[in-house]
Amino acid sequence: MNHNTPLSPLPLSHLADVQRRVLSSAQLRAHGVSAARTASQCRPGGPWQLLLPGVYLLHPGPPTSEERLHGVLLYAGRPVLPAQGEARSAPGFGEAMITGLAALALYQFSSAPPLLSLDRIDVLVPRTRRLRSTGCARLVRAHGMPRPKEITGVPVAPVPRALADAVTQVADPNAVRRLLTEAVRAGHCEPAAVVKELSRARLLSRPHVVGAVDSLLAEGRALAEERLYELVRTQQLPEPVWNVDLRLPGGPHLGGVDAYWPGQAVALELDTRAPRHGEDAQWSEQARKREHLERLGITVVHLTPKKLRESPEQQATVVRTALMAAVQRDPAAYVVVLPR
Repeated sequence: MNHNTPLSPLPLSHLADVQRRVLSSAQLRAHGVSAARTASQCRPGGPWQLLLPGVYLLHPGPPTSEERLHGVLLYAGRPVLPAQGEARSAPGFGEAMITGLAALALYQFSSAPPLLSLDRIDVLVPRTRRLRSTGCARLVRAHGMPRPKEITGVPVAPVPRALADAVTQVADPNAVRRLLTEAVRAGHCEPAAVVKELSRARLLSRPHVVGAVDSLLAEGRALAEERLYELVRTQQLPEPVWNVDLRLPGGPHLGGVDAYWPGQAVALELDTRAPRHGEDAQWSEQARKREHLERLGITVVHLTPKKLRESPEQQATVVRTALMAAVQRDPAAYVVVLPR
């Protein structure tokens, strides 16, 4: 017996019961179909067709979007055959996952083109995978594979990674800006995660990406501020003074804060910064400002956009606790509060 020998002499009609109409050569063998029989089925005018090397479409018509996705994954993934007792139609996607514009379409980005309009589907694979891009499959290699999210049975790269891979292929500045802005506005991810992936992909030096990132950070900042206003209102926190500068009387400027409760000497800052090359000095300045305020007896609360979005009640408790603890502290230094 060799690897082309069918495991059981089943008639081809039994494949009509297979849930997916795209199978790899290994899966066909597991269904009892020999390589010779597969080749016969794929002859001109035959009922099957070769979709990608080693991947077959079990009907003669054009593939659907779902079939193209499954075909690309079967081509790129290491063959994974079902264990004994499992359904023979289990897909063998291995570590492969959809990324780029196709992934964003699966996440239902309105700014991403529909799947059927994409000539090629990006698929993320480990860098050691020895395959080439071919047909509708474009391989994207990764040193470390992220944890995929499953959408309609398809493993999909996380949004930040998918965005970075999409931006690699998109040259239109407006299209890049729309993709990045939608990712934040629709709540798919935070700006910092996107910038991190763009930096990893060495895309931040591209002129059409720089402007899009600036818009992304501005959008993220605006959304975080809206969530902070809503937090104070819905969680019935005392109303602070918003967006103010703090100064010592007749002395130096201490820095700006997003919210300040003068009676309790509690300052709040939204940490909307995203790590970008060359900004270490800015990060150090932020740390020095916080240390200076705390030496003056002012409590500084830092909230991140992600925490505001995912756990607003918990963040309200953090702020409320800081306000309540003010009565137990020594009085803070007097500071002048000015609008920004």
